[in-house]
Amino acid sequence: MDSFALMRSFRRIVELGGLAKAADDLGVSAAGLSKQLRALESHLGAVLIQRTTRRMGLTEVGEAYYRECVRLLDELDALEASVRGQSQQVSGRLRVNAPLSFALSVLSPLLARFLQRYPQLQLDLVLEDRLLDAVAEGFDVSIRLRAQLPDSSLIARRLGQACQMLCASPSYLAAHGVPADAGALSAHAVLHYSLAEPPGVWPLEGPQGPVVVQGLPRAAVGNSLVLRDLLEAGLGIGALPSFLARPSMAAGRLVQVLPDHRFAPRQVYAVYPTARHLQPKVRALVEFLAAELPPLLEPPPADC
Repeated sequence: MDSFALMRSFRRIVELGGLAKAADDLGVSAAGLSKQLRALESHLGAVLIQRTTRRMGLTEVGEAYYRECVRLLDELDALEASVRGQSQQVSGRLRVNAPLSFALSVLSPLLARFLQRYPQLQLDLVLEDRLLDAVAEGFDVSIRLRAQLPDSSLIARRLGQACQMLCASPSYLAAHGVPADAGALSAHAVLHYSLAEPPGVWPLEGPQGPVVVQGLPRAAVGNSLVLRDLLEAGLGIGALPSFLARPSMAAGRLVQVLPDHRFAPRQVYAVYPTARHLQPKVRALVEFLAAELPPLLEPPPADC
């Protein structure tokens, strides 16, 4: 039984002064509306309207029930209108997860502009390089950098791509030599990103086809910013995402190693639980990043 629907029908009967007018207003038959009234009275165990062949009128119980119906239905209508209005606004708490190095290097200035655009929004940003469970952790949006995403019930929107580049400092290469090919890397100190997939392995596409470089690293680091600092300090050769490698290369702190060997590009995704009734705050962030990120991420053709 839909109690609110029966209450609305009862209210219209009272306000319009009869079954026939109320039935016409509600778009139902008079017989059907009469059946609804009887069902409501049976449910309540009370007579709400005294009916005769000439007229109908509220009983004492019916008058009290009518007053409460008006109050409750008006409050319900106001609540629904408020929720509908809020659902169209970019407001409320937006919980976002992103990799630490990517957020510090690329996202920070973008998020500042995004929040300036939507002053009613409260951002809750969690920085974590490890993949977190978006649903279990209650994230509205997760930013992920992966060659490909595993199948899941989550919705993924591609925002751009970032390549990986083998790098080393000029001082390291001066001391240990520049590797001529992928096979020569086994004679060098290598620094690995420990959260890579798979860790400790560099799957490369070289001039002669695919090649996999695997070896015992001098260091395995779970953060790309730390890895960059170790590379700049001259501790070995490692792979960095282009958004970290390019500024260091431009400043002369790093140089690219084996530029004719390439990694599969990493795609940048916005991942969120569902596309149904997508909240305006989620849609606003995803659309904003889809427009703003590509120029910051797409590398020059010679880089990747």
